[in-house]
Amino acid sequence: MPVKRKSRGRSKGGKGKGSQVQCCQCGELVPRDKAKKVSRRVTLIEPILARELRQKGAYIPARVDTRYYCVSCAVHRGVVKVRARNDRRVRTRRGGRRR
Repeated sequence: MPVKRKSRGRSKGGKGKGSQVQCCQCGELVPRDKAKKVSRRVTLIEPILARELRQKGAYIPARVDTRYYCVSCAVHRGVVKVRARNDRRVRTRRGGRRR
C-alpha cells in the first residue's frame, strides 16, 4: 500500500504509542506528536493601560496560552496551509524557507 508521507504525519519516531491531547476547536483526541501546537502570549491588561504602565517603567506579566489543533481544524483556521500535491513532500523549516 502506498504511503503518502514517510513519517505518516507523525513525529514520534520509534517511541510506540504517544500521549493524546484534545483539539481545542472540535474536541477530537489527537496524538500529541501529530497535533498542531500554537502558543501565544496573553496579557490580562488592556492595551491602552499597558502602554501607559510601560511608559512608567512597570513590568507587565503575560502568560503563555498553548492550544492544540487537529490537522483538519488547523487547516480550517489557517494555522497550516494547504500545499500543492508536488510540494507536500518538501520539508520546510518553521520560518517557511526550504532546506
